[in-house]
Amino acid sequence: MSAKTKRMGTIKQLLQMHGQGLKYKVIARSLKMSKNTVKSYLRKVSESGVDIKDLLELDDPVLEMWFHAGTAAYPDKRFEDFKERLDYLVEELGRRHITKRLLWEEYRSDNPNGYMYSQFCFHLSQHLLARNPSMVLTHQPGEKLFVDFAGDKISYTDRDTGEIIRCQVFVACMPYSDYSYAMAVRHQSIEDFLYALSCCLEALGGVPQVVVPDNLKAAIIKASRYEPDINQALEDFANHYQFTVVPARVSKPRDKALIENQVRLIYNRIYAKLRNQQFFDLESLNHAIKEKNREHTQTRMQQKPYTREELFLAEEKPLLRPLPLQPFELKYYRLLKVAHNNHVYLAQDKHYYSVPYMLTGSKVKVIYTRTMVYIYSKGEQVAVHIRDYKQAGYTTNADHLCSRHRHYLQRSPQYYIGQAEEKSLLLGHLVQKMFDDGRHPELNYRSCDGLLNLYRKTDQADFEKACQIAIEHQVYSYRFVKRIIENRMTGEEPAPEIEKPLPAHANIRGKEYYSQTTINF
Repeated sequence: MSAKTKRMGTIKQLLQMHGQGLKYKVIARSLKMSKNTVKSYLRKVSESGVDIKDLLELDDPVLEMWFHAGTAAYPDKRFEDFKERLDYLVEELGRRHITKRLLWEEYRSDNPNGYMYSQFCFHLSQHLLARNPSMVLTHQPGEKLFVDFAGDKISYTDRDTGEIIRCQVFVACMPYSDYSYAMAVRHQSIEDFLYALSCCLEALGGVPQVVVPDNLKAAIIKASRYEPDINQALEDFANHYQFTVVPARVSKPRDKALIENQVRLIYNRIYAKLRNQQFFDLESLNHAIKEKNREHTQTRMQQKPYTREELFLAEEKPLLRPLPLQPFELKYYRLLKVAHNNHVYLAQDKHYYSVPYMLTGSKVKVIYTRTMVYIYSKGEQVAVHIRDYKQAGYTTNADHLCSRHRHYLQRSPQYYIGQAEEKSLLLGHLVQKMFDDGRHPELNYRSCDGLLNLYRKTDQADFEKACQIAIEHQVYSYRFVKRIIENRMTGEEPAPEIEKPLPAHANIRGKEYYSQTTINF
């Protein structure tokens, strides 16, 4: 009989076929085993004298013991010799560069009648397995999602440059159903990892309780056996989707055996099938990956009457938590000092954002996303801004400024006209005329500040009379109004002679013209 034990379900099929009178060759071809193996099992049944019907009624473990307990492999003299060598073989196998093949060659050189290579490996593996028995891991439906990046990359060709773009492949699977997901991303970065994970959850149509990453550099800051530090971005992502992160234990391959097996399946059923196809962008590549993965999940599993997709839809998807209503935005964290102009500088965008002026000189915590900027001081949110990507620009909230700066920021023709009209209709009319003269508005701001200040210091009647005189003479300036008030010219006396400026033109001769000794033609 073969050294590798056959499943008892397969052996029961063999016995039933034999009972139906089928030939050895037909049985072997149907069950995908050698004709000699079929003969070996039936020979043991024949020699025992036990009825096949009785054997078919036995439970699989009992039947396995009936066939394999006391198998000739173990009482064999070769095995007795092999047992004596086991400690040495195990010790040597633990050394670097030592292989089973090398140990077998040395074994055969010392014992030419010993096991052939396949039997040698079988018995050695059985011994190693017995030394370190593994616990059967059972998974609950909808509980966990294993994630990892495949070791091998996949590529597409840039249509414009002809450059070969090599991409990482994100792989995930639900361990209960073995339902898988795969997609290509440009890099193994935290941004690409979380984007792929979000696409995976969208494809699943819900959120599992636990996500198990394989200590990804993008996902895990520091791999620790007992208390791994979860990357803050992944932690934010998990909190948004309301799942927990439990990284696979370092140097514990059984924790991640399922996802690694899934990666191998992805190699066979996606990579291999796409090897002769050419893609010119990431979108078309991912579309092809999606189609091949769908074929994989819709293929019946060995010895199971259902597909991975059928099992997932039937028993896992109903148990997944609902997806959040709002999409996740990756958060970035900075600790910045408030400048003297009560703004912080976000070097990422080369942009300035205001904070309350009382915080000038202190350090604040800045959390920003793709669309928003949040600023905190001592655990309290002190500012919120829409993110602005304009370099060297300022985003300023007027409430964050001191009164002097706020006034400066608020200056405009409308602001000054409104302020003047609140004081006096004549002053409002004068300021309106000032901005109507065609000059740039900012050239009038200081004059407006002077007039408003002069109003506060002057008798209201005298001030309004001075404004009326300025309007009548069409001289709309702070200096003219001030001269009228200082010279007490608001009574019945004639108005002062008005110095009107000469019209601006290019044909004006300066002192240099008259000081020259020669005339140049």
